Amino acid sequence: MAAKIPSRLHHTAFVTNDMEATRAFYEDVLGFPLTQTWAERDELFGRERVYCHCFFGLADGSALAFFQFVDPEDQALFGPELAPSPFRHIALNVDQATQQELEARIAKAGIAAPDTYVLEHGYCRSVYVTDPNGMIIEFTHDAPEAVAMASKLRETAHETLRNWLAGDHASTNMFR
Repeated sequence: MAAKIPSRLHHTAFVTNDMEATRAFYEDVLGFPLTQTWAERDELFGRERVYCHCFFGLADGSALAFFQFVDPEDQALFGPELAPSPFRHIALNVDQATQQELEARIAKAGIAAPDTYVLEHGYCRSVYVTDPNGMIIEFTHDAPEAVAMASKLRETAHETLRNWLAGDHASTNMFR
């Protein structure tokens, strides 16, 4: 019997220092609707925390969620002050038309390099944009050939990982 796994992403959460700038970016620039805003006052981690929690919806019902705290100490404790890294990002699946529309919205908003860039990975084409919090959002469109290979890649995933961990660092990206 196959293990049960989650049906989809419900949400992923981040902290923002400026909820209005975050709202404007996700809703006005990218077109993600603000679907929920929760004004919260909770006993969390040993003390009362007062915060706002906003959700920006994706087509499958999942969301990107952001917190902003009232108390500067809470904001500093939970805040987004990580050094930006292209290896720390969220990637969202899009079709080619949606990717093109998002690229146009990003350009129209005046967002330019280094805050946006495109990478051709071979197995997918990715458009990256940095949000007002320094978080990188990737909009990725898989190549049809890579989609067709998905079951084969699933079959070899453990073997490829074992080989890499054992020191075989040869590239398996046959698209590059």
